Amino acid sequence: ALFDRELPLNDLFEIMLALKGKTKDVGNTLIFIDEIQNSAAAIKSLRYFYEEMPQLHVIAAGSLLETLLNREVSFPVGRVEYLALRPCSFHEFLGALGETAFQEMVAGVSVPEALHTRVITLFNQYSLIGGMPEVVAQYAEHRDLVALDGVYDSLLAGYADDVEKYERRESAREVLRFLIANAWGHASERITFEGFSGSRYKSREVGDAFRTLQKTMLLELAYPTTSPSLPILPDLGKKPKLLFLDTGLVNHVAGVRSEIISKEDILDAWRGKTAEHIVGQELLSQSSNVLERRAFWVRETRNSQAEIDWLYSSRDFGLVPIEVKSGHSGKLRSLHAFMEESPSSIALRFWNKELSTDTIMLPSGKTYRLCNVPYYYAGQVEKLLQTIMDPRS
Repeated sequence: ALFDRELPLNDLFEIMLALKGKTKDVGNTLIFIDEIQNSAAAIKSLRYFYEEMPQLHVIAAGSLLETLLNREVSFPVGRVEYLALRPCSFHEFLGALGETAFQEMVAGVSVPEALHTRVITLFNQYSLIGGMPEVVAQYAEHRDLVALDGVYDSLLAGYADDVEKYERRESAREVLRFLIANAWGHASERITFEGFSGSRYKSREVGDAFRTLQKTMLLELAYPTTSPSLPILPDLGKKPKLLFLDTGLVNHVAGVRSEIISKEDILDAWRGKTAEHIVGQELLSQSSNVLERRAFWVRETRNSQAEIDWLYSSRDFGLVPIEVKSGHSGKLRSLHAFMEESPSSIALRFWNKELSTDTIMLPSGKTYRLCNVPYYYAGQVEKLLQTIMDPRS
């Protein structure tokens, strides 16, 4: 209501301070405006905060939904820095659980072999629970998995209730409701829009609905690239991989938590989809760029089919392929095919064993370095690469 009065900025600031019982100290004051998408006037005011009181710290938070879909609301161009708020990373999960010693070891890529099993166990817990802040907070306090069901259900109910805001047309709302109810079981799969999940919906209807949900950051459609070198250029004509905001939500809705609990290696659960999804989630956690998209590589010729789980663009080491696989390096046929064409000299394979490296010789005679990486380093890839490629390591 204060913003709607269109007061001079200094007067608005003075009223805010009075309402909150704060003294005026501009350089040391942070104004946090939550749910800002509900007020066009508040969004408009950000321009004046930037121009007239640049020494004041301002954070605005809220769903991207309305600001992306409602053309009447737009952020001041050049006056706002956009940051994406991701689910908690494994690093943050360890902090929430009070495991600060392990947190430092993971951040420094320095987990001793003697502690590997303990950290893998913690990562398995994280893979099961996910990174939604309220879920993590509840688990950190009570260590009760069953008690988390209500939190997951509340989050999902909120998404379902918001469907009415997503589209004005009832036919489009129907498709959105269907996807929110049924798409979770297809996480980490490459999908086809036409008749998705056994529905009667057409490709355009499903595609439009998925793209709408992607704008809310509930999910992502990751498209493959066919080039083994930078830049990463997604091929929008190929089937995308369906990824969700959080692996814990996926596990809950898809009903696979009991399967994950019973497995020592998360690659053995749900046909490896949980392991692939959580590694992808950790890769994304390294960036707060709202435009960041994950990518993977495919070769789809008549005589040669190959696919790499993830691609990582390193500032120092170029395009690095990532596989989420267990077992002997001889099983990594897609990776070997990629490396035959790639200028890269290093590849990563995430698994549940200790950190190790192999030198692989390809049929062409090219050699590359394969680094076998414990899952718990998935959020530390840049630091990991620096460590691996250090001549002293």
